[in-house]
Order: sequence, then structure tokens, then C-alpha cells
Amino acid sequence: MTLLLRGAARAAGLILLLMLPAVALAQTDPASGVSNALPGIPAVTVTTSPDGGQQYTVTLQILALMTALTLLPAFLMMMTGFTRIIIVFAILRQALGLQTTPSNQVLLGLALFLTIFIMRPVFDEVNVQALQPYLAEEIAPGTALERAREPVHRFMLSQTRESDLDLFMRIADTPPVATPAEVPFFVLAPAFLTSELKTAFQIGFVLFVPFLIIDLVVASVLMAMGMMMLSPIIISLPFKIMLFVLVDGWALIIGSLAASFG
Repeated sequence: MTLLLRGAARAAGLILLLMLPAVALAQTDPASGVSNALPGIPAVTVTTSPDGGQQYTVTLQILALMTALTLLPAFLMMMTGFTRIIIVFAILRQALGLQTTPSNQVLLGLALFLTIFIMRPVFDEVNVQALQPYLAEEIAPGTALERAREPVHRFMLSQTRESDLDLFMRIADTPPVATPAEVPFFVLAPAFLTSELKTAFQIGFVLFVPFLIIDLVVASVLMAMGMMMLSPIIISLPFKIMLFVLVDGWALIIGSLAASFG
């Protein structure tokens, strides 16, 4: 408790020292009666561009960027291949009969870097068409956002089933579109996520079949030998791990996942 109070006192003292220069600058000169406070930074500054668009101050742009970072996990899960990859890895671990190996941290890290590898062409296109021109102050923020949306929209559309897209178009009562590029984003996002879930479970089913056959064979042999009290999982687990290693399972699964995105 004493250490906590001392820490709080030191923090308060540090904050006070940091505030002293600002307080000194805000004092009024007694001789002239004029305040020598420095002018503050304007909170909002809107600049009208020649084409009629509006650009906001850098302070607001940084605030919007920091706010957008809170949506980064949702962006990673809903607009990339992360969902498909992590579900396949989880089903694979369950099929092997391993509860905590590999750990969640290892699976998440592998899924994250594999997602970056698969999404690299999309990210490169966003960087070239939107990010670099915006950093060079060649385009407005709105134009940069629109350019960044196009590659992501095209990737999500290529991985979405037409049946899922039609379903959400009917639910949202959206009028028919002339081209796929005109599909609204609020319709494409849930359709894409639904398609990813369906594809992930299809791949997981194919992975589960060979390990299920091993479990059935081991259980039948143990029952024929009269060893009904012995759990088949104890015997089948080493055989499943050995089979998975012999066929180079990790390379096959990662390669198949990367190829499934076309």
C-alpha cells in the first residue's frame, strides 16, 4: 500500500512538473496587462480543394486513424482469409486428438502470417494505389479510401459464393446491380464471411476423414481383442501423429489453404 501511494505521489509530481511550463506561458504580464499565452492548435480546420472536396486537419486525420485501429481485429477476421485458415487449423487439431498442442498462440500466429502471405497482392495494390499517393499528398483522404476499397472488394467478391450473395441481397432488399463491382459493401461483408465458414468446414471435413478411419480401425481391433476397457484414443493418437508427419501434413495443409484462395 505504501509503495502504491509513493507511486501515485511521484506520478502526480511528474504531471505537475509537466504542467508548469504551460502555466508559466499562460501568465499575464503585470506591466503591460497582456497575456503571453501561446496560440492554441485549432481543433478543426477544413480546407476546400480545387475539385470541390474537403480535407480536414492532420489532427483529425490522426484521431480517425487511431479510432480505425480499434476496428483492425474485425477487419482481419471479416475481410481477409483469416477466418478460413484458423477454423481449418482448429478442426485439424481436433481431428488429431490433440487438445492443446499446438497451442492457441501458435495457431493464431501461423494463421496471421499465412493470412499476410495470401493477402500480400491485395495489400501491395492498396499500398501502390492508395497509401503512397496519400502520403505524398497527391490525393485526398476520401479518394485514398475509395482506391483502397477496390482491391479488398474485388478479393472478397472472388471468394464469395453467388448463393450467399443472393441470400443477403434478398434479405437487404437491395435492387439488382449491373456489375459485380456495384455490390454494396454492407451486403458483401456478411456474404463473404458466410462463404468462408462454409469453405472452412468443407476443408475440415476432408481432413477429418482419414483420422476418423484410423480411430475406427483401432477401436475395432481393440474390441476384437477383448480390450474394451482401454481407450482407443491412447492407441490411435501415436498412429495419427505418425501418419501426419510421414505425409508432411503441415506443408500439404498450408499449400492447400493457399491454393484454395486461387
